[in-house]
Amino acid sequence: MLRLAGRLGWEVSDPGLLAQSLAHRSWCAENPGFESNERLEFLGDAVLGLAVTDHLYRSYPQLPEGELAKVRAALVNSVALAGLARELDLGEALLLGKGEDASGGRAKASILADAMEAVIGALYLDRGRDLADTLVLGLLRERIEEAAAGPGGEDYKTQLQELCTRRFDQLPEYRVSDRGPDHAKAFEAVVWVAGRPCGQGRGRSKKQAEQAAARLAWEALSAARTGGERERESPAACH
Repeated sequence: MLRLAGRLGWEVSDPGLLAQSLAHRSWCAENPGFESNERLEFLGDAVLGLAVTDHLYRSYPQLPEGELAKVRAALVNSVALAGLARELDLGEALLLGKGEDASGGRAKASILADAMEAVIGALYLDRGRDLADTLVLGLLRERIEEAAAGPGGEDYKTQLQELCTRRFDQLPEYRVSDRGPDHAKAFEAVVWVAGRPCGQGRGRSKKQAEQAAARLAWEALSAARTGGERERESPAACH
């Protein structure tokens, strides 16, 4: 748990709050007397929303209300939060019941997103709004800049994340390798969906390779969906 706090840059004053933020209801059902992270999740949702809204309002005076709302929606949603949780390796710190753990709960996008909000709520209670805002916005800085620049329809990584979250309750995983000298590196990415490789791409940067892989995976899964596949099934279209 403290490793997670370290990745956040959070010097924890009350370890109990951090532990509660990671306690899924399945764990609490097996450990009576402990409170789940659901109340902290409720608080964290509000803390995150205000932090992002305030930052966007002050930092992007050129954006009208409608555009500000779109940017905020791109940042404050379950897919974005689950992705952030994955980057922080939050799943390894979760307190899960035995059944939920055995069924892959540490990788479920819905559980990760909820826990990320709970951690933000705990951070707010432990260290106050100013530090909570600073740390949260620091984690989201790159995403904020990309969203405020006006994401277009070619952002296949985001589209693939949304599709995988809806259909499998899991996030795609990218495995990237590179070759060549530093001044002329070539990158290759393979995106895995629900435990299966689903797209491979190459590019002059890690981001290009991931986008290329995401496009192939998104196209394959989208085409399969038109054939009537059920929600949250295995990604049969991937090879």
